[in-house]
Amino acid sequence: MTIHGSVIDPAYSRMLIQKTDLSLQDIFALDRVQKKLPIDEVMAKRLRREMLIEGRKPNFHVSASVASATATKADYIRTRPQSDEFYAKLVTDYLEKFGSATRSELDKLLLPKLSEVLTPEQKMTKVSTLLTKMRRNGLIINAGSDKASSWKFAEEKK
Repeated sequence: MTIHGSVIDPAYSRMLIQKTDLSLQDIFALDRVQKKLPIDEVMAKRLRREMLIEGRKPNFHVSASVASATATKADYIRTRPQSDEFYAKLVTDYLEKFGSATRSELDKLLLPKLSEVLTPEQKMTKVSTLLTKMRRNGLIINAGSDKASSWKFAEEKK
């Protein structure tokens, strides 16, 4: 195993050692996950089986139990995705308050709320997918054009 320098948080490894019964190999692998460095497939399977990491390759992040042991709970919440219902509620709240929204307004609303693990392209795709899903379910319509969207409720709320 290769040990990389430049520790992001020196207390991180100490906390893992003190609060868990993990092997040194597991601690080094979790340190790599925290630093967003790749880990080998065998170690990823082991950490996943032990419920120490979550996410999809290559975007692994530490699990809630590790985040709790290392006092990185806020980071855990920022990296794990929220449900589509959470994001849809943000859109419907916005439309209730303001009546309509352009795509850029919805991007401004939703992009900062999406998981930090996603790339900017993945975030844009996620917003597009959410709006399409809401449109297909009959909740919202695009009253504008493709280039100048204007999202509104499908039926006027009374």
